[in-house]
Amino acid sequence: MKNLTFIGALLLGLAFLLYYMLPEFSVVKLFEPINLMGILAGIGIGLILGGIVGYVSKGSALKEAQKRKDYLQLRKENEDLERQAAELAKQQTVTYVAEENKNPQDY
Repeated sequence: MKNLTFIGALLLGLAFLLYYMLPEFSVVKLFEPINLMGILAGIGIGLILGGIVGYVSKGSALKEAQKRKDYLQLRKENEDLERQAAELAKQQTVTYVAEENKNPQDY
């Protein structure tokens, strides 16, 4: 968004420079109705295009943030499942070894 503002200011400056280079330039002519209409139309078009670009970039940023949030949630769930699986395997190993060590005394 900052780059768009810079480019807009640069283009506006270029427009003033080109207008200044006209042979019949005068400050009074800058505020004539036809010139004011052109300036206002340029500002309006810039605001419309800036709004569209801002809307699109904000939408993509929100989607990216949602994807990141979902990924972190899935990663957390995966770690929880791995931890539960490790505990379950440990419990099964402990109970199996405990049953194996119970040798009867009468052979």
